[in-house]
Amino acid sequence: MADITVKINGVELSVPKGTTVLEAAHIAGIEIPTLCYMKEINEIGACRICVTEVNEGRGFRLVAACVYPCSDKMEIRTSSPRVIESRKKTLELILSDHDRKCLSCVRSGHCELQKLCKDYGVEDAAKYDGVKNEFEVDNSAAHMYRDNNKCILCRRCVAVCAKTQGIGVIGANERGFKTYIGSAFDMGLGETSCVSCGQCIAVCPVGAIAEKDFTKPVLEAIADPEKTVLVQTAPAVRAGLAECFGNPIGTNAEGKMAAALRRLGFDKVFDTDFAADLTIMEEANELVERIQNGGVLPMITSCSPGWIKFCEHYYPELLPHLSSCKSPQQMFGATAKTYYAEKMGLDPKNIVMVSIMPCTAKKFEIGRDDQNAAGVPDVDYALTTRELGRMIERAGINFNALPEEKFDDPLGISTGAAVIFGATGGVMEAALRTAYNTLTGKTLVDIPQVRGTEGIKELAVDELGVKVKVASGLSNAREILDSIKNGTCDAQFIEIMACPGGCVNGGGQPQVPMGIRNFVDIRAERAKVLYDLDKSMPVRQSHENPAIKQVYEEFFGKPGSHKAHEILHTSYVKRSVN
Repeated sequence: MADITVKINGVELSVPKGTTVLEAAHIAGIEIPTLCYMKEINEIGACRICVTEVNEGRGFRLVAACVYPCSDKMEIRTSSPRVIESRKKTLELILSDHDRKCLSCVRSGHCELQKLCKDYGVEDAAKYDGVKNEFEVDNSAAHMYRDNNKCILCRRCVAVCAKTQGIGVIGANERGFKTYIGSAFDMGLGETSCVSCGQCIAVCPVGAIAEKDFTKPVLEAIADPEKTVLVQTAPAVRAGLAECFGNPIGTNAEGKMAAALRRLGFDKVFDTDFAADLTIMEEANELVERIQNGGVLPMITSCSPGWIKFCEHYYPELLPHLSSCKSPQQMFGATAKTYYAEKMGLDPKNIVMVSIMPCTAKKFEIGRDDQNAAGVPDVDYALTTRELGRMIERAGINFNALPEEKFDDPLGISTGAAVIFGATGGVMEAALRTAYNTLTGKTLVDIPQVRGTEGIKELAVDELGVKVKVASGLSNAREILDSIKNGTCDAQFIEIMACPGGCVNGGGQPQVPMGIRNFVDIRAERAKVLYDLDKSMPVRQSHENPAIKQVYEEFFGKPGSHKAHEILHTSYVKRSVN
């Protein structure tokens, strides 16, 4: 495509034809603020925060930079007095119908609206006060709440739900001043076929939607001398937590995270990666049994609770294709309250199992049926990465000054195969490592074909005689599921993750301003942490984990045993679509 020349704030710049004013400014090293804009997902020019002056030979006029294309010889002013005054007035108008209880808001200090108001010197938040909309907070969902009193109608949540996830359970209701974001027929979110993925939370610029916070009961349990409080941390948390404390995207927080959890008072600090290795053992055994005994194929992974709920709502006829394995979170809790409880002489009723997850759907998952191997819930509380960050801050712990510490044994021992579970393709690669070794006797540890942030990946493993597929993001999952329904899918094993890029981009991870998300692939940056850890691990295949060998020798017997099925496997239900 031919290049054109534009002048931005007096400096000439060559850009490809079709480049928007926003993109041209970014190329020039100038960041134009936005609120509604999400690259390729929500390009609607609705919020007007990005207005910029352009001159195409007819004098300067204001345009929405996010959608306005550059033309040859265009002059652009990104911060003229007229531009600044326009943006400031827009912010004042947004605040006129906004709940301004900033001090108690979960997003205070890292709210995109709050930052813009500070940057543009909005001093009189009540300048345009008058009639205000008032809404009841929607607490009907297990994983999150929705407070439309703080909503700025940017429609990011609507776009990511409909386009990225292909679900569309929320949208704009009413018109004009009465417009609000809600579900059809004013249903509570918990009454809809929302899959709890939390991608709407990840992109919300303000505090209108957020995960339900369970840090208080966790701290109460820690303070209870009758309780043994165990904590497990998912692979992707170590790739995101450091961002809560001002560190760059892609910082490995594993050692400091373990140290912080001990200082919060948890009795034992374990690693969900142990259960990821356990998942590979059970899942690989299940796949082999299906192939050898004429079971339902292709088999699809069951690690992502958002994906599981999606299948139950939208493709219930394909539930037999799901692996019966519990997710690593639930496997860990089940193992802790059976094997570990027996080993340590603990009553499962007095164990409080807390998980730290990058995923809001985990909050829904812990309440599912058939997730109580010891007669009590496998996991009692699922906290997001963000909730852990808030706990650490409130406790006065200087995270960045903490030493590097290790997880406790034996449920803290894991392999490189386990840590890459947090990235799309990681579960598949871990499974192939073990399957390849089991069936060929040879070692295969780096499988680039299933890595990367593409929505759909596939690989034929000729030596195993299987074809595998990987999908992340539920719109991509639909494509594969439709191929299974119409009989054109040629894979035997499929990995699906609800969140685009996998758990590293989960709905419970630290929120990243859209000005960064639009131009930096945070999925790839966080995934690199996990792949670097994998390379550094002394053991990189799940079946070689000494702690896994021990738990089978002492307790489960072998993968797929009757005892393993009772404790480590689960069932699914057909759900309606609302």
